[in-house]
Amino acid sequence: MVSKTFKVKDEAGLHARPASILCKKAMTFSGDVHIVYKKSKSTLKSIMILMSLGIPYEAEFAIEVDGDGETEMLQELTDILEEHNLIE
Repeated sequence: MVSKTFKVKDEAGLHARPASILCKKAMTFSGDVHIVYKKSKSTLKSIMILMSLGIPYEAEFAIEVDGDGETEMLQELTDILEEHNLIE
C-alpha cells in the first residue's frame, strides 16, 4: 500500500469536475483506492461518496492505493489533482 497526503488550495474545495475525473481514474484500477478525510476512509471509486465528504479549501486528505501498480496509480491521481490546481 502507498499513501500520500494533500492540502486543498482551490477555494471551491474538491469540487465536482476534478472529483469525477479522480473517480473515473480510480475505477480503472483493479486494486483498492481510498480517500481518508477526517479519520474516515472511503472508496475513491464512487463520485457520490467523494462528493458527500465535502472536502473544503485548506483541508487535508490522503489517498491510499493498494494493489499491483499502486505507485503508478497514486502518481496518476496526484497528476490529476495538480493539473486542476487543487493541491499545494
